[in-house]
Amino acid sequence: MLISTALEGKYYKSRSFARKGLDGIIQYAERYSLLETSESEFCYKVNVRPQWNGTGFPKPDFWATIFVGVDRE
Repeated sequence: MLISTALEGKYYKSRSFARKGLDGIIQYAERYSLLETSESEFCYKVNVRPQWNGTGFPKPDFWATIFVGVDRE
């Protein structure tokens, strides 16, 4: 299974102080090779759809960058 496929449908929550409160379900993931990573770590840009509780207006989708570590044994 591809990592990008495995990420889709998973819950995302930002741990960055600047992006506090951003969370939702990953709709799309794409490998992002512009950032330097180690041999067992990969960078992905993900499109996240915020969860809507039914009140107010739905928030728009947003993009985030995540790092995924992979064990290779």
